[in-house]
Order: sequence, then C-alpha cells, then structure tokens
Amino acid sequence: MKIGAHYLGDGGCQFTVWASFAESVVVKLVSPHERIIQMDRDEFGYWRVLAESVPAGATYFYRLNDRIDRPDPASQFQPEGVHQASQVVSHHDFPWRDELWVSLPLEEMVIYELHVGAFTPEGTFTAIISRLEQLRELGVNAIELMPIAQFPGERNWGYDGVHPFAVQNSYGAPDDLKRMIDACHQRGIAVLLDVVYNHLGPEGNYLADFAPYFTNKCQTPWGWAMNFDGEHSDEVRNFFLENALYWLREYHFDGFRLDAIQEIHDQRAIPFLQQLADAIAPESEEQHGRIHLIAESNLNDPRVIRSKELGGFGLSAQWNDDFHHSLRALLTGERTGYYSDFGRTFDLAKAMSEGFVRSGDYSIHRKSSIGDSSADRPAHQFVVFGQNHDQVGNRMLGERLSQLVSFEALKLAAGAVLLAPNVPMLF
Repeated sequence: MKIGAHYLGDGGCQFTVWASFAESVVVKLVSPHERIIQMDRDEFGYWRVLAESVPAGATYFYRLNDRIDRPDPASQFQPEGVHQASQVVSHHDFPWRDELWVSLPLEEMVIYELHVGAFTPEGTFTAIISRLEQLRELGVNAIELMPIAQFPGERNWGYDGVHPFAVQNSYGAPDDLKRMIDACHQRGIAVLLDVVYNHLGPEGNYLADFAPYFTNKCQTPWGWAMNFDGEHSDEVRNFFLENALYWLREYHFDGFRLDAIQEIHDQRAIPFLQQLADAIAPESEEQHGRIHLIAESNLNDPRVIRSKELGGFGLSAQWNDDFHHSLRALLTGERTGYYSDFGRTFDLAKAMSEGFVRSGDYSIHRKSSIGDSSADRPAHQFVVFGQNHDQVGNRMLGERLSQLVSFEALKLAAGAVLLAPNVPMLF
C-alpha cells in the first residue's frame, strides 16, 4: 500500500497516512495557499484523500485531532528540516538516461562506502558527479551511500534520520540525487543505499504521535525498537517495505545495505527480512536478479544469507566484521573489546575461506558461544573491508587505519581486502 503524498499530475495528489491513534486527520496545505483538506479513515487506521489543485512543490502538514501539526511520516522532502512542512514531489518528468542500465552481479562489485557530506568540499549529490571518473580509475564499480534520509541539522553520519523517505535537504533536492545516480549508471557504476530500519533518531521523530510504530517490549541501543512483530505490526512492516520499493522505483537504486539487523526485533514466523527480500524480488528480476540486499549483523547467523529453500531469509550478502577484526588485530595488536576474540593468523585465514570466524564457539568478548558455520556459503556473500564508518566513527579519537599503522602495513591491509575471494569495500 502506497503511503505519503503521491503526485498524480495536473494538480492531483493522493495523500495516505497511517494514524490509528488519531480521532481526526486533515491535510493542512501551507503553500502555495493555505487550505484544509478532509481525510477519510479505513478500518486499519489509514487516512486518505484524493485532492485536487495541489501542485508539485506544495508544502503541507497533517493536523491530528484538530490540535497538532506534524510532518508526513512518509514525507518525500523536508525543504526546511525535520520539524517543518513536508513537500509534494513529482517523479514524473525526470529525464532518466539509464534505460539500458543493468546492474552488476554481486561477485563483480568493488564497493566504495561514501558519505555525501564529506566526499567533496560542497557536500552535495551533484558535486559527487565530477569525481566519478576518479572512482572508476581506482577500480570502483559500486557506490554505497551512507544514509541520506532526512536528519536534524546539516551534517551527520546519517543514522539519526527521522524521515526515511525524504532526501537530506543539505545534500540537495530529489532531482539532484537522481542526477547523481543517473550519472553513475552512465559510467557503469551501481549505487547502493544504506537504510536504517531498526530505529529512528530522537530529534524530529514524530511517528509515535500517529500510530504504534514503536514497541516498549524491547530496547535498541538508540531507544525503543520498531514494532515489527506486535499488534499492528503489519502496518509498520508496510511502512518499511514501501520505503524500499520507493527508493528502487523512483531513484533507481541497485540495492541496500541494511543497518544492524540484529536490532530488528522480530518473532513472527515470516521474518520482516524475508518479507523484504520477497517484496523486492519482482524489481530484482527486472534487473536479472541484481538488486542486492546486504545486511550488517553481529550475530554470525548464516540464515541471513541462505535462500528461503534452505531455511534462510534470502538476503544477498552481509558485511563480515570477523574479517575486519581479524585483520585489524593482526596489524595493530589491539586486544580490547571485540578484538579480544582475534589476533591469530588462523582467524584471518578462516575469515577468507569460510566467512565467520566465530562459528558456534566461545567468544571471550561476549562471554558466550556465538554464531554458526558459514562454510557452505559462497565467498561473494561476504563484504570485507579494512575499515568502515563504524570502525572510524565509533573510536574515541576517530582514527583511520592510516593513523594507527605504517604504510607497509596499510599496503598489506589493502592487499588482504582486494585479493580476498570476497566482495571488497573501501571507505
């Protein structure tokens, strides 16, 4: 079920919002003229209206219970930030030039993890275009954008986003992102998007005013978990399934990196992650099976990347933190935190040959056995790296590997990442 404001052309716009907590919901148009548009509720708490004389670019709130104005939970653009009005976006007229584009097989990818705000002095989508040839010369053929969903302020890692459908306004407008992706495809570069489905940030997070998007049954490191398995969880799942389809259909992304899936707390018989893989399957078939779902997980659970036929969730691949930890422990000698489980050459060899190093054995760091064997999984289902945003941003001083080891050790790290049988990722 499509949610949000969908511009139909000629001033027609379909508004749909899940607001089961509300006794009344109206669209409050702010521009180009102030106006109130009544909405109708269905049995599941969705409010809808097909409105006329609403041009693309119009801004609006939802007014709940004739009392409070809130941005659209599925807003496609927040031109003035997380607290202000949402904007109606037209996706009809962008001049895409990638009609012949077919995405890349996962096993052929060399991924570059890219932060839009830090990659260029301008910190914008369009500024990236001028540097695509440098990435091609380096050998990169896939970009993974760190989260671009609207967050508070102008610069952020992106993991405090609160509008999962909205392009970050300090990076550019929706068409700017499309121009960047189109330019990538013209140069043979696939584009993946890092999405955060396990939590929302605190500032500008108004979803709890609308409906039970969150549950207090369990906590994440960032607060209440998303409600993926409780009452009304069908509607929460729909919110994120629609989000994935939106990015694929309207922006032509080639897949997703799924943030910290261990914090998607889900006890339903059909896991959300499997449902997500099923939902994007038709889109992937159009790309010859090349829409990829890459998980981040610290569970070392091979079910994440096994097919449904083998009892798995059907995701394409996952980040292999064990590879990173093995390599970093050998190069730096660090043995604190999760590095206490690593430090042997054998660990790195096992990461290259099997995937998970901790595969059912005891973890000193966690004080319990973790994981299961992934030896039956092909090497291209593991993305490997010498560092990534977590291994820089979550350090007390934010040191990159180049500040911790010699140039000779850096060359060894690069060789290990690029010559491993896995999919390499550079940060």
